[in-house]
Amino acid sequence: MARYLIIGGVAGGATAAARLRRLDEKAEIVIFERGGHVSYANCGLPYYIGNIIRHRRRLFVQTREGFRSRYNIDVRLNTEVTRIVPDKKTIEFTDLSTGESAMETYDKLILSPGAYAIKPPIPGINDEKIFMLRNVSDTDKIHNYIKEDKPDDVCIVGAGFIGLEMAENLHQLGIKVSIVEMLDQVLGVIDYEMAALVQKHLLEKDVELHLKDGVTAFAREGEKVKITLGSGKKLTRDFVLLSIGVRPEARLAGDAALAIGESKGIVVNEYLQTSDPDIYALGDAIEYTNPLIGKSMIIPLAGPANKQGRIAADNIVFGNTVKYKGTVGTAIAKVFDLTVGSTGLSHRLLDRFGIHHFQSITHDPSHAEYYPEPGTITVKLLFSEDEGKILGAQVIGKQGADKRIDMIAAVLNGPGTVYDLHDIEHAYAPPYSSAKDPVTIAGYVAENILKGLMKSVQWSDIKEHDPDTVLIDVRTRGEYKQGTIEGAVNIPIDDLRQRIEELPADKKIIVFCAVGARAYLACRILSQSGFKDVYNLSGGYETYGPVAGS
Repeated sequence: MARYLIIGGVAGGATAAARLRRLDEKAEIVIFERGGHVSYANCGLPYYIGNIIRHRRRLFVQTREGFRSRYNIDVRLNTEVTRIVPDKKTIEFTDLSTGESAMETYDKLILSPGAYAIKPPIPGINDEKIFMLRNVSDTDKIHNYIKEDKPDDVCIVGAGFIGLEMAENLHQLGIKVSIVEMLDQVLGVIDYEMAALVQKHLLEKDVELHLKDGVTAFAREGEKVKITLGSGKKLTRDFVLLSIGVRPEARLAGDAALAIGESKGIVVNEYLQTSDPDIYALGDAIEYTNPLIGKSMIIPLAGPANKQGRIAADNIVFGNTVKYKGTVGTAIAKVFDLTVGSTGLSHRLLDRFGIHHFQSITHDPSHAEYYPEPGTITVKLLFSEDEGKILGAQVIGKQGADKRIDMIAAVLNGPGTVYDLHDIEHAYAPPYSSAKDPVTIAGYVAENILKGLMKSVQWSDIKEHDPDTVLIDVRTRGEYKQGTIEGAVNIPIDDLRQRIEELPADKKIIVFCAVGARAYLACRILSQSGFKDVYNLSGGYETYGPVAGS
């Protein structure tokens, strides 16, 4: 009878245990979980605090008792594994309730310890009014504090997905929210101009932003927490939530002499084996090769962790028959009325890795414009300069952004090119899309760039353009009067052919409109009229405006 031990009982670990039982009824399976709960919905924790998920029990996918009765799996909660001895195939553990220690043997071991929340050594950071959100116990502390103390305001340190989800949920409870973020933008996984759209929305929701600033000290002032920032600003709030990020929980593996990678995660092969063939690892603690760029990375997401759990179980029972293909990091978050999705690599990461690429931004209606209340879907594509291989994408919108990022992610994982985007046969009816979906349009625009039908520039190029460059705003006179780029000349698209002789053929010309569609037509008119150095501002004034105002 095989003996399988699993360290970590959330997400991937719980999935692996259930799959192992379905494949091997006779095996002995034991889960060791340091916390007091097993198999819970980590991603649902902010929504329980915000009272969107009203009943705490809804957070739990399975319980210790459920694992025992349904799967005949032994779950040991509040039990910390302290040592792995690979050459003896044993683990040592301590029951945190009693303090007693013991040892168990295994045939195969699965490591699913997850990641730990970053808590930097800032003076005063251990104050009881400074919270973190990583598990159910953290959630209970925050939930109970809000219920009992009824705070008026909060400072959230960190503007990643969890930080912004908590901002929305706390705001919904009537708590005034301030966010402090060391980067110059929120949501570091997306690019600056896309983050600017999110920041604009947060400000509209009365969320206070302190960007490009960090906390240097916390101190108690009566019932309040004083937060001192690197800029010298001082904030006083009822409580603080730390959401700075996570690091892989790889200490046990490192102490057992298992290979640890450059990103400080547990190194695994394509079968999710560690450097010891009888030990597998999965979830937030591992690093593996990103299929887009062939570099080892850590991507802590629940979807990949659950897939890895199933794959590891299959490989343990059947031998190494299933390969893990890696993940491109498709993620999504609700930020008040906006949905923000990303997949693949950002422009910043591609630049860091020295990967040359094109990028394009489009803004299109979420459904047919003649159907009531269409929203806007903003799509940013990043693709290779040769064959148009999709390297990354970001999508923001109030309606249908989730559908669009999934469409692009499916093509990206193909792996596919921008040409494949306009071949997607999407479901169309006026309430849901247009005959030409925003993803289709994004594909067309990228194709035009690749084929040389249009040269584009980004918002950052405008800020640094040569003074001899001519800026042409082809929007209507009314749009132009409402705001434009400094130094731009207004020639509405419908007047361009009649006024084309006003333009210098020997200078660089950058054309823009609201979103880029009219400017593309203007570029085609000029290019076919002898103008050689003509560019379209990617995303138009809809992209430039929020960035210029941020």
